[in-house]
Amino acid sequence: MEKITLAHGSGGREMNQLLEEIVFSRLPSWMKLVEGGLGLDFPDDAAAIPLSEDKYMVLTIDSYTVNPIFFPGGDIGKLAASGTINDVLMLGGNPVAALDSIVVEEGLERETLEKILESMFDVFANLRVKLIGGDFKVMPYGEIDKIIITTVGIGISEYLIVDKNLRPGDKIIVSGPVAEHGAAIYAAQKGLMLEEHELRSDVKPLTDLMIPLIKKYGKHIHAASDPTRGGLAMTLNNWASLSNTTIIIDEEKIPVREPVMSYCQMLGLDPLTLASEGVAVLGVEEEYAEDMLETMHRIGYRNAEIIGEVREKKEEISLVVVRTSIGGYRILEPPVGEIVPRIC
Repeated sequence: MEKITLAHGSGGREMNQLLEEIVFSRLPSWMKLVEGGLGLDFPDDAAAIPLSEDKYMVLTIDSYTVNPIFFPGGDIGKLAASGTINDVLMLGGNPVAALDSIVVEEGLERETLEKILESMFDVFANLRVKLIGGDFKVMPYGEIDKIIITTVGIGISEYLIVDKNLRPGDKIIVSGPVAEHGAAIYAAQKGLMLEEHELRSDVKPLTDLMIPLIKKYGKHIHAASDPTRGGLAMTLNNWASLSNTTIIIDEEKIPVREPVMSYCQMLGLDPLTLASEGVAVLGVEEEYAEDMLETMHRIGYRNAEIIGEVREKKEEISLVVVRTSIGGYRILEPPVGEIVPRIC
């Protein structure tokens, strides 16, 4: 394509292809990571710099531009803080600090900005994450849509969870119902947010889940992600590709709440491609999977499920395969096109 489209920012196949062509393939290997750490050699939502033999600084950066900026279950401020914390957690880090950069459109109501900042500050404050720096700018009216927030997250880790370490025999666990955020945002964009649908974003930080799991199971967690843009489909396809494996999941095991499923069926959406902002997907050693699931239930994630397993790759390409509710099989492709525009 000669021009950038909205599909290139949706987190699916087009975005991965664009980044490979204009970023990853153009950088020499020495630029992609700090020696001993993790960077663009294996792209993830966070990177790591070694501090000592058994300690890493985990870093992440993300820009948030959601429409609408206030939505059922949250707003762009809560989204930015939660998303940044979760990206640190999914690499095995304990979040300790953040920075932000905020660009607003001329004419934005001061009250609106204050509400957004209050939401962001509340998330950081509740988790004792320090906001140690930032930037603020204003653009002329019409040159951006309301507000863009960029956040940097900083954490410390004793063990990195690197998705390429997923291996045959591992079990795939999701911590709760998927597609909540994507369904809520899409409904709000279309003006279809009816009360009976019970559609609310699941946006929240996952510190209460991930820190206990990392402490108890450590190196037995081989992969971790929060399935945001591109949803569960993109997360699992990335994992299969990075680890050179095949992943098989059971359709009936994937937790999707009935209101979300009904809404997706009504509008022809696939819940497996819709974003979640308060769900963790984990690849876990088989012998620890059941025990970890019980731990997740005790912590309060009662809808957590083991949804599948990792197999050796038998085809030339890595695949994600869904075992359907009627006993058949289908390939779960990476999402393409505009899934839900400007969800995060």
